[in-house]
Amino acid sequence: MNINRKLRFQLLMQNWFFVVFFLMLVVLLGYLANQYHVAKDITQANRNILTQGSVNVLKQMKGPVNITVFATKDDTSSGDNFRKGIVDFVARYQRAKKDIHLTFINPSQEPKLAQDAGVKTDGEVVIEYQKRVEHITPPFAEQEVTNLLVRLSRTNEQAVMYLDGHGERNLLGVRNHDIGEFGKQLEAKGFKFANPDLTIAQAVPSNGAMLVIASPQVDVSDVEAKKIKAYLDAGGNLLWLLDDDNLRGLNEVADYLGLQVSPGIALDMASAQYGADARVAFASLYGEHAITTNFMLRTLFPEAHQVTAKGTDENGWKVSNLVEVAPNGWLSAKKLAKDAKPVFDEKNDKRGPINIGVALERTYGKKGQRVVVMGNANFLSNTFITNGGNLDLGVNIVNWLAGDDNLITIQPMPLKDINVSIPDTDQGRLVAWIVFHGFQYFIPLGFMVAGFYFWWKRRRA
Repeated sequence: MNINRKLRFQLLMQNWFFVVFFLMLVVLLGYLANQYHVAKDITQANRNILTQGSVNVLKQMKGPVNITVFATKDDTSSGDNFRKGIVDFVARYQRAKKDIHLTFINPSQEPKLAQDAGVKTDGEVVIEYQKRVEHITPPFAEQEVTNLLVRLSRTNEQAVMYLDGHGERNLLGVRNHDIGEFGKQLEAKGFKFANPDLTIAQAVPSNGAMLVIASPQVDVSDVEAKKIKAYLDAGGNLLWLLDDDNLRGLNEVADYLGLQVSPGIALDMASAQYGADARVAFASLYGEHAITTNFMLRTLFPEAHQVTAKGTDENGWKVSNLVEVAPNGWLSAKKLAKDAKPVFDEKNDKRGPINIGVALERTYGKKGQRVVVMGNANFLSNTFITNGGNLDLGVNIVNWLAGDDNLITIQPMPLKDINVSIPDTDQGRLVAWIVFHGFQYFIPLGFMVAGFYFWWKRRRA
């Protein structure tokens, strides 16, 4: 093929067009990458993106979030990468909320700024939102940071009051029967607790966010019951957790709410597929209410009772059903002995699903009044709080009662670490040594040897 001047010019022009279009393509891809961000996490524990609960919290936050890290500069020559780790961690939040601003300050160079901010340790992080400030010290995970953001977002700082002295499930207790783990989660989300002694106080304090009655085991005195009734009559909010139909001296309060509790419990024959007893009822059906909006987690309730309430023109309550359990089970007409085998009684038992929770609300003066009654307290106990969505449902209930409807969301769950268990035998230790060092040394060395072999073979060919 003869290449003349005309053909050489055409080839030159083609090459230049290719270079120009290639550069234009690179610039275009760079622009698109800068304007649009797509992230997909393929790790089992979703370590690189936020959980939906954290995203929902960020969506509710109106206004910028300022994150200031007081840390000395990294010595990259010795492998320090603290700042990079913080940048990568905060980037997950910045992808969901654009007005999160991250700033680094070296406390050794700006000691006055560190002192004014109340910084005590190197690496301390100060997070500010709507003139509220909190400090957190690494290492921390998504759960801790999102809880901090929830606390900064909380507008209602009134205390959660709880009744005590009658064998109740304690919000600060550590026994399996108590609800102390639930209490810890509420504290992490910015709630404070108060424990009024109704035998001494003239009335239930009106400056609390709500009163919690968590399944008393002995009767509440008439004096205390009348004060609780007066508290409701004055517009107070209430969370009442019941473990049976024995109201323990609070019958007058139940009548005020139009409340009825079944003597028998819900029996769920589908529990066997989860390895549970029929007395443990599972729920995946929820009523139409702010507490359960978009709530799709499975919850479980050991020995739950049916709860119903009736709103009338006289009491003014609007009643909503919250949780239905045992769609394939039934409500026993009477209490079931511990060792008795569940058998459906066509005449007396009631087919499922069974409603075990109600929410009541009404207008009181210029504000709303809210009450939640659950026919089961065990679902929030230290034993069962981590099962399914029990914690999420409990936090949603308290947020609604406190008036923080915008914070009702699925809670971010802690990351699940992958643990490797090595058998305590010589053979187990040998296998572990081969596996770990194989990826570290043997496999890379094998690739090097193979590459050198193929290179040498082609050179000789």
